[in-house]
Formats: sequence, C-alpha cells, structure tokens
Amino acid sequence: MNTVKVLCVENHAEYLDALKYMLETAGFEVVSATTASQGLSMLMKQPIQGVLLEYDLPDATGASVRAEMKRIKPDVPILLFAGVGSQTPFLLRFFDSYLRNAERPEWAFQDLDG
Repeated sequence: MNTVKVLCVENHAEYLDALKYMLETAGFEVVSATTASQGLSMLMKQPIQGVLLEYDLPDATGASVRAEMKRIKPDVPILLFAGVGSQTPFLLRFFDSYLRNAERPEWAFQDLDG
C-alpha cells in the first residue's frame, strides 16, 4: 500500500510544523504551503489525497481556495483547520469537515487509501 499524501496549507509556521510532525508520525506523506497560491500549485502538480486548509491565508480566504481546489480535484477531501472560537458552524458549510487547532489531525485522513 502506498503512503497517503496530504497537503497542509497553513500560514503560521508553528502550526504547520506541528501538523506536519503529527501526520508524518502517523504514517502520512505531507507537503506544505504557506499561501493559497502555493497550495493550489501543489494540488495541481502532485497526487494529493487530502487537504488540511487554514481559513485565514495571506492571499485568499479558505472558502475561495476550497472552491478552486474542488474545481481542480473534486474528489479530494478538504478539511478546514480552524482556531478555537472560529465560526465553524458557518464555515463548515464550505468544507468536507473541520479540525480545531487543538485536535490531532491524523484521524481526519485515516480512511484514505494510498
């Protein structure tokens, strides 16, 4: 079985490093981006099987990035990475699921096959 490749798009280095560490420790291959444009480029060029996406990016909102990602690869699950206190019920309408920044990310992609 191949390793599942997950794209993490997060503009805060400390969160990005922690997400990458947790996912890699759980056996996922992780590619990362700190801007929407980097994330979209990686999604187009690599065999990404899941996306963990920050909502507040420096060059776009998570909702607009999610829409473009779904246009490019409609079957790839995209999870919102939301801070505690975010308007997650409202934002969840746009995403397949969400993960609060205090939760471990690996459960979110456990059903994906490599």
